[in-house]
Amino acid sequence: MKADPAAQQRLLELAKVDAELNRINHRRRTLPELERIGDAEREAREKRDAMVAAQTALDDLQREVERLENEVDQVRARQRRDREMMDSTGSSKQLEDLQHELETLSRREAALEEDMLEVMERREAQETDLSHSRKAVETADSRLEDARHQRDQALADLDSDEAKRLAERESLVAGLPEDLLNLYERIRNQRGTGAGHFQGGRCGACRLEVDRAALAAIRDAARDDVVRCEECGAIMVRTKDSGL
Repeated sequence: MKADPAAQQRLLELAKVDAELNRINHRRRTLPELERIGDAEREAREKRDAMVAAQTALDDLQREVERLENEVDQVRARQRRDREMMDSTGSSKQLEDLQHELETLSRREAALEEDMLEVMERREAQETDLSHSRKAVETADSRLEDARHQRDQALADLDSDEAKRLAERESLVAGLPEDLLNLYERIRNQRGTGAGHFQGGRCGACRLEVDRAALAAIRDAARDDVVRCEECGAIMVRTKDSGL
C-alpha cells in the first residue's frame, strides 16, 4: 500500500490520540474511587447488619420486659383476689391456705421484679449499643456518599477529556485516505496500536529493534510506501527524525 508521507505522519497524531483514549478507558475501569466505594459499601453493610442485630437484641429484651411485667401483674392480681377472699371468709383453714399462698406470691413477685430489673438494665445498655450502631451507620453512609461523589467527579473529568480527544480524532480521521485509515483501524483493533514512529531502528509501537535485512528494506522503500513492523504489524511511520 502507498500513502502520502504527510498522511502517514498524521497517523502518529491519531495514534497518540487513540493511546490517550485507551488510557482514559483504562482509568475509567480502574479508578481508585471505585475501590474506595467498594470498601465503603462493605463497611456500610457491616455497620447496618450490626445495627439490625442490635435492634433485634433490643426488641428481644423489650419483649422479655413485657413478659415479666405481665407476670408481675398476674401475681399482683392474684394477691388482691386472695386478700379479698381473706376479708370475706370465716374459715380458719381457708385463711391459713390463703396466707400461705400470699407468702408464695410475695416471693414470686420479688423474684420477678429482680429479674425484670436485670433485664431492664440490659435493655438500657442495649439501647446505648443501638445508638452507637446508628451513628456508625450514619458515618459509614456519609463515607460512601463522599466516595461516590469523588467517583462521579472523576468520571465527569474523564468524560470531558474523552470528548476533547474524540473531537481531535474526528478531525484527524477526516483528513486521512480511506484505505490507509481502514488499515490503521484494522491493526489497532487486532493489536491495540495501529501505528508508531520508526526511529533509531525501532518500531514505535512495540519498541522492538528491526533486524538488518528489515532495516535495509525500510531504507530502500519509497517515501510513500506504507511500511509495517514484522513483529507487531503496526504501520511504521518514517519522518526526518527516523535516522534513515
